[in-house]
Amino acid sequence: MWFAIDASSNCGPLRLVIGRLALMSDEERGRRGPKRSQQSRLAILTAAFELIREAGYRGLTIEGIATRAGVGKQTVYRWWPTKADVLLEAAATKADLHVSTTDRGAFRDDLEQFLRDSFRLLRVPGLAELLRSLMAESQINPEFAQRFREGFLNRRRAALVEIVERAQMRGDAPVGTSADLVADVVFGFIWYRVMATERSLEDADIVALLRLLAPTGIDPEVVAALPDQG
Repeated sequence: MWFAIDASSNCGPLRLVIGRLALMSDEERGRRGPKRSQQSRLAILTAAFELIREAGYRGLTIEGIATRAGVGKQTVYRWWPTKADVLLEAAATKADLHVSTTDRGAFRDDLEQFLRDSFRLLRVPGLAELLRSLMAESQINPEFAQRFREGFLNRRRAALVEIVERAQMRGDAPVGTSADLVADVVFGFIWYRVMATERSLEDADIVALLRLLAPTGIDPEVVAALPDQG
């Protein structure tokens, strides 16, 4: 199942909780309405992801999701107001499960694992298309845009900021490192690559980002690129 826990992701205990409902407060659960069957929920999220791969965002419908998941259409509407919201929870749940923020004892190691997990996730067939669809919907639907920021963009940013701030407290972040700037660089790079190009995210990109954000000693390639001061 697409939402099964990946043992290779090395996520901490909190990240292994299936579904974002487990991370919500009682008040938030109350706002979401009736308690949801986890089996039905995962079936719906999986169906939505499968269908967007097959038919694209325009071809995706709540009726189609319900049929594929084996539930009634009203079950889907009871939990999500639009098809975009189903996809939003699918993306957020997958990221929570498979992108680690585990403390490995060093900023560079933590950042590298975060990047590798994120890039691996974005290589899953259909995932980049899903995110492009959500971003496009957020540009024409202000109400969904707010839910997208709160439920995905800000959530992923907070996960990376946590890594940087932890390194700052530990004392091994590069001097002058800004958590906000690191997040801007990482997610600016990812979103530009996903939205504006057809280039995939490669391991070489991880190396380049680590050189920029978590350098170790003097990089001869960087020195060679500096202008001659003589």
